[in-house]
Amino acid sequence: MKEVNFIQLLGGKGLVKQAITSNFDLIALSDTGITKASLESLIGHVGMSKKSFLEGILDISIKTLERKKSSDKLDRRTSSQVIEIAKVVAHAFAVFEEEEKVKRWLAKPNAALNNMKPIDLFGTSTGLGMVNDVLGRIEEGVYS
Repeated sequence: MKEVNFIQLLGGKGLVKQAITSNFDLIALSDTGITKASLESLIGHVGMSKKSFLEGILDISIKTLERKKSSDKLDRRTSSQVIEIAKVVAHAFAVFEEEEKVKRWLAKPNAALNNMKPIDLFGTSTGLGMVNDVLGRIEEGVYS
């Protein structure tokens, strides 16, 4: 179920043409690069402005991205980070099931994350792991 959501978050099979059946496929997708259109699709699902997402999470200026065509590929590092973010957001969809609930949860300070908003932790792999751990605890009913 998460894999389907992950692909959907990146714009579906029309934009992610590779089959994703293992982590090796994710590495290959990072190496190939995801498209600007896939990134924009993901941004649409997280409830944050494109400018805030690009500059606050990916450390890319909006002008840099706007110069690219929708079909242009992002570099390996950016593609990998966007894929990891999409995986965590897909996990949030599996837990909360509705986009508005996901957006609200991502934007609300969370006691388990030192009162930081989950989305503010998307800039690092450590932060993404922490958000994913909290989602896992919610899923298992351990989180209060």
